[in-house]
Amino acid sequence: MSSAELVKHHEEPEEFGGYFVINGNERLIRYLILPRRNHVIALIRPSFSNRGPSYTQHAVQIRCVRPDQTSVTNTLHYLANGSAMLRFTWRKQEYVIPIMLILKALVDASDKEIFEGVIMQDYDNTFLTDRVELLLRSFKMYTMHTGSQCLEYLGDKFRVVLGLPEDWTNDAIGMWLIDKLVLVHLKSARDKFRMLLFMLRKLYSLVSGSCSADNPDSPQHQEVLLPGSLYGMIIKERMEEILNAIRTTINIDVRNGANVDFNDKKYFAKVLSRVNFDIGAKLSNFLATGNLVSPTGLDLQQASGFTIVAEKLNWQRYISHFRCIHRGAFFAELKTTTVRKLLPEAWGFLCPVHTPDGSPCGLLNHLSRTCRIITHPLSVAHIPNLLAAHGMTQAFTPSVDGRKNLCVQLDGAVIGWARPAVAVQLARNLRIWKTEGLHNVPLDLEIGFVPESEGGQYPGLFLFSTKARMMRPVKYISNGRDDQVGSFEQVYMDIACTPEEIEEGVSTHVEHDPTNFMSILANMTPFSDFNQSPRNIYQCQMGKQTMGTPSTAIQHRTDNKLYRLQTGQTPIVRPGLHNKYAMDSFPNGTNAVVAVISYTGYDMEDAMILNKSAHERGFAYGTIYKSQIIDLKDVRGASKSSTPTLHFGLGGDIRLNGENAHHCKEFVDRDGLPFTGARISPGDPIAAYIDDTTGRTKFIKYKGDEVGYVDQVRLLGTDAGDAELQKIHITIRIPRPPVIGDKFSSRHGQKGVCSQKWPAVDMPFSESGIQPDVIINPHAFPSRMTIGMLVESMAGKAGAMHGLAQEAAPFRFTEEDTAIDYFGKQLLAAGYNYYGNEPMYSGITGQEFAADIYFGVVYYQRLRHMVLDKFQVRTTGPVDPVTRQPVKGRKRAGGIRFGEMERDALIAHGTSFLLQDRLMNCSDYSTAWVCRTCGSLISLGYEDVSLGETISASTSQSQRSLQPTGPGGEYCRICRAAAQEQDERERQAVATGQHLQQQQGPPQADINVAISSQHVLGSRGSKGGDLDVVAIPYVFRYLCAELASMGIAVSLEVR
Repeated sequence: MSSAELVKHHEEPEEFGGYFVINGNERLIRYLILPRRNHVIALIRPSFSNRGPSYTQHAVQIRCVRPDQTSVTNTLHYLANGSAMLRFTWRKQEYVIPIMLILKALVDASDKEIFEGVIMQDYDNTFLTDRVELLLRSFKMYTMHTGSQCLEYLGDKFRVVLGLPEDWTNDAIGMWLIDKLVLVHLKSARDKFRMLLFMLRKLYSLVSGSCSADNPDSPQHQEVLLPGSLYGMIIKERMEEILNAIRTTINIDVRNGANVDFNDKKYFAKVLSRVNFDIGAKLSNFLATGNLVSPTGLDLQQASGFTIVAEKLNWQRYISHFRCIHRGAFFAELKTTTVRKLLPEAWGFLCPVHTPDGSPCGLLNHLSRTCRIITHPLSVAHIPNLLAAHGMTQAFTPSVDGRKNLCVQLDGAVIGWARPAVAVQLARNLRIWKTEGLHNVPLDLEIGFVPESEGGQYPGLFLFSTKARMMRPVKYISNGRDDQVGSFEQVYMDIACTPEEIEEGVSTHVEHDPTNFMSILANMTPFSDFNQSPRNIYQCQMGKQTMGTPSTAIQHRTDNKLYRLQTGQTPIVRPGLHNKYAMDSFPNGTNAVVAVISYTGYDMEDAMILNKSAHERGFAYGTIYKSQIIDLKDVRGASKSSTPTLHFGLGGDIRLNGENAHHCKEFVDRDGLPFTGARISPGDPIAAYIDDTTGRTKFIKYKGDEVGYVDQVRLLGTDAGDAELQKIHITIRIPRPPVIGDKFSSRHGQKGVCSQKWPAVDMPFSESGIQPDVIINPHAFPSRMTIGMLVESMAGKAGAMHGLAQEAAPFRFTEEDTAIDYFGKQLLAAGYNYYGNEPMYSGITGQEFAADIYFGVVYYQRLRHMVLDKFQVRTTGPVDPVTRQPVKGRKRAGGIRFGEMERDALIAHGTSFLLQDRLMNCSDYSTAWVCRTCGSLISLGYEDVSLGETISASTSQSQRSLQPTGPGGEYCRICRAAAQEQDERERQAVATGQHLQQQQGPPQADINVAISSQHVLGSRGSKGGDLDVVAIPYVFRYLCAELASMGIAVSLEVR
């Protein structure tokens, strides 16, 4: 649709699609980096040696992709005995097969044919000939000589694993295995045979050191997982599962003797009814969660993180989601930093600036501005014959001399051989043909010529025409036409950045623009070549955190939360690409008059002073839109039947007139819906409904913690519109003017918080009477080295005076033609100082400052990090039921974390009282009884009255009774038990006539503490221990109880 039609349908005029709407959220399948398809890469990994006793660290690997985009990775491992094993994966299980078994099964090749196919007349290479002889001899143990024997063997071993029909022969199963799991991008058995011979030759070259290992982390050997390809793979796999389920169901019927008649519609419908056709549900779950539930794994290294929410915080963040490319969740867990490094091969394809600073650094990258992904395969069926007509040899082994010829491959298929000089000429001819549109050679054909070298990359001419490749435009110097180059071929090309850098006879291409290697957002940073590189990285992140203009159709959107800058402006200083990407339709900041001066002391440590009058005029004024859905079916007391019992509206029990009118009339209309534009505070009603059961009116109250305004009320119903209204959607507008503590940033990574709103009468002013909107400290510049911000200040000032937008693209100025001179002359023409300084006067005393002040116009961004969203204050509130410490979380009215580092800081300062106040008094303060005698904290007992034994002269020893002898109280159970044990021993001694002194040793209690009975027993022997109250953290009592459950006693010494 055109822009006008999009607006007519309540969409944005810049809408470009490419996402899914799932549960009201815009979600997209993000790009993932995968190994380049159909290309053999050489690997050296120590982990390969752990696969078996004979395995080494050398291997070659190829990721083969079928036309339906499903893939199988084949790895050829080098063994210590000179042979090789082919590894592949089937349903997440790995299997290895001797390569000789595959070679013979493919074309029924003889040992001589295999020997000559690998050697290729290089008989002087004893390393190679010895290994191939070992390879052939090691296979003799299998006693198989023909292709049919090899297929029979493979089918016998894999019959159970593959789950194919029982009536298939072993030969058929072996052929199916090779067709579906070995070099699946090739259809012909002879093509697979030739490719395996090439892999063997490259493997032996790697082992001998003739060629180097390829870097799998280099964009040269990478491609992109396209969203449509992944989507199609999931659909295909799910349909295969359904077909297998249908087959299984029919087989069960056959085994059970049921009448199986495929001509019977009822029978077939019965079979289909027993199968779960949930393709749509599977896809919806995948898009909503990003989790891949697959029995095969789809040859991917991760099972989650495939989809992300396309957040509309601002326009820059939104478009960045469609250009981001991730290395993979697997690599995020690696401790090595190798995968994160920025390599020279990434030039022009991955932006070196636009990556997060933190854990995803180097893993989450963004495509360069002109980089594009090929989404359609090219027509290249005529290329082999075209190359053969211009010098390529299509004859194959043994007639080809491998020492004098290079392999020519097209999309992972060996199509011929050519001498190095001929290969160079073929690559040059293809380049000319595709740029000039001759011989139907497509422009997106990638021509990767790897020249011969000592110990370098394995040589050859490799042509790629498949999807998912990264390509970018450059200018071909020889004919002046546009050319598309890929990440593989660029490594061996000489591309000049500017026309001045072209070297005659060396450079073949030149960049269209020297800024093309950066992403869209990185190009939006003005004068980025003047800044320290980390500051440009920070700006790419802060530009996506800016409170800007998320959409031009806000009134038609129902996002849960939207940020909006009400007073956005177009920047005076901006790159030429600013208009190309419609940045003016989504303003992201404000042109601020900035003075660089240390004034009032409120500007220390990156803080900035805001002119109070500028604030009152609307400087950086923002708004937040929050949405709330009210569904009467979810309200407590709602009927579960189809007939609703709750209805929006005000009942007769609510008076709207008179002296006793209900206060809800200020917020809710008679239909129970809120007034549009009503000012609501926390606790105010925003909807009303009548309960048929009670006949009373009930209210739904606003639960937010800020004052807001009802912006829109939407009625949500069925498609037919014939059901009673039961659900509404309310959009609440919350004003957010800047307050002290809100975060701001320039476009150069100079972030800071608003520290004070200073009255205009006290602000410094220039000779022309201009007062700054923002004051920043000059100490922000020396260590950050953001010279681009100084240049922007001059350019913005000159642009404001002359009424023009200043070009801020990087790499425009040189040491001879400086930016200072260019903008300084503009300032002189406007009557200002050449260097951007101005005399300024104190707003308090009126005296001129001793030094000139750097004064200009800088575009400032207001970030979404605001005090009102983050401040946390707590006096009393909810506590954890186990530890009785405050819970965490701002939303739960929790406390602020006081960790080990904060504790160490207070200890270092010697502030013991403050430490006690933080960690106990204001956390889990509690009082507890502790026994001074035994030191126990958890042995407290309590009795209402004190019990003692009453013994009369007429009663016998067996007729004693316990009688109340005094008031009750707390006692120590351990000490009482020890005292009672001591008392019992004394009684036994009296009864037996033995003296108490004859006992050996004092009585022993349950804990290893000696207890004297005179300290334990009261006057009647009813009390236990000497108890005292102590103040301790409650979590310490919990710890003592936990230790006691493990049989560990904690004894305290009370002083």
